[in-house]
Amino acid sequence: MITGSIVAMVTPMKPDTLEVDWDALKRLVEWHVQQGTDAIVAVGTTGESATLDVQEHVAAIAAVVEHAEGKIPVVAGTGANNTAEAIELTKGARNAGADACLLVTPYYNKPTQEGLYQHHKLIAEMVDIPQLLYNVPGRTACDMLPETVLRLAELDNIIGIKEATGDLDRAKRLIDDSPESFAVYSGDDLTATQLMLLGGKGNISVTANVAPALMSELCRLALAGETEAAVKVDRLLLPVHQALFLESNPIPVKWALAEMGIINPAIRLPLTELSPCYQDDVRRALASASLI
Repeated sequence: MITGSIVAMVTPMKPDTLEVDWDALKRLVEWHVQQGTDAIVAVGTTGESATLDVQEHVAAIAAVVEHAEGKIPVVAGTGANNTAEAIELTKGARNAGADACLLVTPYYNKPTQEGLYQHHKLIAEMVDIPQLLYNVPGRTACDMLPETVLRLAELDNIIGIKEATGDLDRAKRLIDDSPESFAVYSGDDLTATQLMLLGGKGNISVTANVAPALMSELCRLALAGETEAAVKVDRLLLPVHQALFLESNPIPVKWALAEMGIINPAIRLPLTELSPCYQDDVRRALASASLI
């Protein structure tokens, strides 16, 4: 079971062509390994999966797997609102050597709960790789209810969920009622510490992009039940959690990484670089955690 700090890693791009910056991607992966990140999600929401075509998407997953060198697990973002495309991406991730896949609920289509069940069930049957569900209704306009999650948790290769609603009561129900082999991860940095203290297995984190060592320490403490110490680190990171969502993710986190000198802020349309009115806020948040 993958546990701890799981970075939802950005996909760096070249400022002139907006092609994937493969050299910067390699440096990012190596940095996360050095900083103590426990696992990487490649080409998820924060990795701009919506604007990478299938070929780029699978190539980026393969590159992350290659550069991680087996030192930490790689979870590939392979969700889509087209079930056939999700199967294609998941097969590509398996062939690239990913350790698991993360599949967001189908966005825009607004499937029923039965549609969600059948979508994920078919992918699980078609592709032999461990799979994590991903529920983030604030972005998808689609909420996978706990009853549906618990049905899917009975399938052999569906091994967990990234629960990004921030609803701790819902997370606790999933932790209590799912099989022991099924992991519940936070997908919301603001409530991740509380979720882990309730029995969650880790945090699939945006903040870990800019604060990998601190987030790794936070997750280690929370998973060990060291509440006071975990809350202390969480309070230090609170301004960062908040600042990284002043505009749509991954706009602020890419700008923050550029401010730290790690990548450039290039981002693909329809997203644009962080608005000037928020730049000082993000800069102050990074400084408050001694990240710049």
